[in-house]
Amino acid sequence: MLKQQDGLLTIIVPVYNEQHNIRQLLSNVQVVMDKEQYAYEIIFVNDGSQDGSSEILSSLAEHDTHVKVIHFRRNYGQTSAMMAGLDHARGEIIIPIDADLQNDPDDIPRLLEKLDEGFDLVSGWRKHRKDAKLTRNFPSWLANKLISKISGVKLSDYGCTLKAYRRSIVEEVKLYGEMHRFLPIYASWAGAKTTEIPVNHNPRLHGHSKYGLERVFKVPLDLMVVKFLSVYSTKPIYIFGGFGLVSFLFAIISFFTMLYFKYVGDKSFIETPLPLLVALFILVGFLSMLMGLIAELSIRIYHESQNKTTYTVQNTINIV
Repeated sequence: MLKQQDGLLTIIVPVYNEQHNIRQLLSNVQVVMDKEQYAYEIIFVNDGSQDGSSEILSSLAEHDTHVKVIHFRRNYGQTSAMMAGLDHARGEIIIPIDADLQNDPDDIPRLLEKLDEGFDLVSGWRKHRKDAKLTRNFPSWLANKLISKISGVKLSDYGCTLKAYRRSIVEEVKLYGEMHRFLPIYASWAGAKTTEIPVNHNPRLHGHSKYGLERVFKVPLDLMVVKFLSVYSTKPIYIFGGFGLVSFLFAIISFFTMLYFKYVGDKSFIETPLPLLVALFILVGFLSMLMGLIAELSIRIYHESQNKTTYTVQNTINIV
């Protein structure tokens, strides 16, 4: 367990329009931290809230040095909020938690106990989820099955924010787009030993969910990016070049088929679309090869350039 003498625990809370939940969440977290005698910091990342969340967070930080606040200039999304929290975290163990009170801070000691068994990442599993079954639970179940199958990292609930990470496996991770839900996959690439445990899930009392059914359609696209990064992130020429080679193969097949119809089938070149197909496949092949080369250059620029964040911080409170 992570007691006062063992190091620091960082709790990251992305916040967007949660003015009715913030104080209660902080109180719930403080009860657990004091009971277990953890050394901790709690980083609230205000993701451009339009309600009274900003003022509440600033007030809380002024009266409690455990509370750190990062105010974004505008709404950048949960992934950028998570990335900001990771960038500013000082703890050896990092635990993200939702601000809507649906995650239960009482589960934090159980996550840490599981970490102590030798794991690097312990994921929360909302086994008895208190959300709409048709519009939230079923699409989530389907997405989790798909992600686990394609990524090879078997988790029952990728969407649960409540997880425990060792700092060593996430400090080099950079998140973009809406990739925060795939953080366990990035950790797995770094060699993390991963497991999951059932956690409590409470019904939302105030406010409303920031996610709708449109999220279902984004998951396959995000997953496609993750799969591409996992296999071809350092060798994009393989996928673009492979597509180009297949296109050249179709061009050759079309060319010989065109000759067959010309000299055996007694058909003129202009009587079939084959000459156009030959030209089209050759053009697509060359373009694919060129895209692969450009992607190779981009990858090298990416790895050799300075790191840049995906967010802009307006000001911070209690952040060292």
